[in-house]
Formats: sequence, structure tokens, C-alpha cells
Amino acid sequence: MMNQNQNQTEADAEAFRTLFLNLSSELEKRIVGQREIIEGVLVALLVGGHVLLEGVPGLGKTMLVRTLAEVADLEFSRIQFTPDLMPSDIVGTNLIAGEEGTRMFEFQPGPIFANLVLADEINRATPKTQSALLEAMQEHHVTVGGRQHPLSEPFLVLATQNPLEMEGTYPLPEAQLDRFLFKLKVAYPSADELHTILDRTTGGEHAPLKKVSGDAAGLLRWRAFVREVPMAREVQERAVQIVLATHPDRPEASEKAKRYVRYGASPRGAQALILAGKIYALLDGRFHVSRADLERAVLPALRHRVLLNFEGEAEGISTDEILCDIVSRV
Repeated sequence: MMNQNQNQTEADAEAFRTLFLNLSSELEKRIVGQREIIEGVLVALLVGGHVLLEGVPGLGKTMLVRTLAEVADLEFSRIQFTPDLMPSDIVGTNLIAGEEGTRMFEFQPGPIFANLVLADEINRATPKTQSALLEAMQEHHVTVGGRQHPLSEPFLVLATQNPLEMEGTYPLPEAQLDRFLFKLKVAYPSADELHTILDRTTGGEHAPLKKVSGDAAGLLRWRAFVREVPMAREVQERAVQIVLATHPDRPEASEKAKRYVRYGASPRGAQALILAGKIYALLDGRFHVSRADLERAVLPALRHRVLLNFEGEAEGISTDEILCDIVSRV
């Protein structure tokens, strides 16, 4: 019986790895380069976490999200964030419906009611509007007029933002940043990649895409499977050490964290490390998590959860630099 269960687990792990690679292969038909970004987005999809994509305009962030929805066969919705966008434009509102004498309030759902929601240029909206996503991202429902309305599962927010120093942008509230599993920085393409982009986008042919993941229920089953990957206590201890080392007032803190950090990562940061580590273990052909799997997720999982103090910002220190120092020293 034990051998049978082990064989089934190995078969499921191989099927998961095949699914991941097939999704990645289909995305690469449209997205040139950016393999780390594609991998990060797929990790979030398969563990049920939201993603913040940061990069200057024109790097394919929106195209990536649209292509993912098409390949994974998920219901897709796009919200263009602007300074005049209101919370009701996102979650929906109650409208008067019916004929005279029988009129009543009827809920009209907003674009947040989809499996995969693209929050495009999220930091161009005011903090009040950005906060409308908080309940949806955490609780997977919205409350309008005192009534809760559940969102469709699976539910995933992929938000894009321009660098915060660009004109007409608002920093995201810390509470909202913490809701994102990953923050991925989209880099400018190399010369060879730019040639490939031009060849694909200025010609007349486009590679056809295949739907890979099956259905939404299948995706939810894979999410449950990922959480079954075991983790040794000492490996979990590594995740705890890394997160605690980002807090300047903790004895575990690194010297750079003590000097340049105002607030460290929350417990959600440790959760993100562990869930991502389980997927990296499966991709590496193992059904157990190693310390290297956790460390592979440190930058995307924690860079948006560590807040610098004035000295760190003044000296141009990046959170990535602090996190790399923690991984090497802790």
C-alpha cells in the first residue's frame, strides 16, 4: 500500500512538473526572455498568490497577463487604474432595478469578479481606490451595501505598476503590498531579445497558443497538491531565520538591516517562502523542500515587504541588496 501511494505521489509530481513546463512554454511563444518573470507568475498561479509586476511601460507586462489567462483558460478581466477611478468601479454597486412598484436594489458586479484580474498601472489610482482591492485579495469576497459577495475560484490579481518615481503615481499602502505573494521586477530586454520582439510584432504571423491547465477545478486540485509537499523542521527554521533577520530590532537582524531598515517582513513573507519553495522542489524533481528552494524565493517574496528608513533611502540602498546580505550571513 505504501509503495502504491509513493508511486502515485511520484506520478502526480511528474504531472505537475509537466503542467508547469507546458504553461511556461506556451507563454514564451508570446513573451520574449523574462524567464524569471514567467516562472514567478506561474508559481503564484499554482499556489494561489497575487503578483505585483513593476517595470517601465512597454515591456510586455499586460501582454504576459493576457496570455496567461488565455493559456490557463481562466475568466479574464482588466481594470485600468486612473486617478479618477472609484472603488465602486472595481467591486460593483447596488442599482435600482425592476418596474415601478416592484423596484428593488440589485447588485451589479464589477470587473473584480473574474478568475484572473489584471490591475493595470495600479499605482496611478489614489490610495482610497487601491484599498478597494484589500478585502478581495485577502478574503476572496467583497462587501457592498452590507452584503458579502464571494469571488470566483481560483481568484488571482496580477497588478502592474510603473516605478514609483515616475510622474503621476501613488505608492501602494503597505497593507496592500503585503497581500502580494511576489513582487517581480521586469527588466529591459537585451539587444538580441529586442530583435526577436521586433521580428514577432512587426511581421504578419503569430504563433498559436494552446490551452494547457484544463479547467479551474483542476487548478485548485494542483494548489492543494503543492501544499502536501513535506518540509523538515530545520528547513522551516531557515525561513523563520531569514524573515526575522529583516527586523532591525531583533537579535537575528543583519548589520545592514539594523542600519537601513525601518520595518521588516511580516509572517506572510515566511508563508510565501515556504509555498514557493514547495513548487521549486517539485520542479527540481523532489517531494521535499530544501534550504536552497527557500533562498531561491527570497527576493520576489520579501523585497516589497521590507521598508527602508530615511538613511537607507538617502544612500540609495535597495531591499534586494539587504536581502542578499541576509541570505549570505544568517
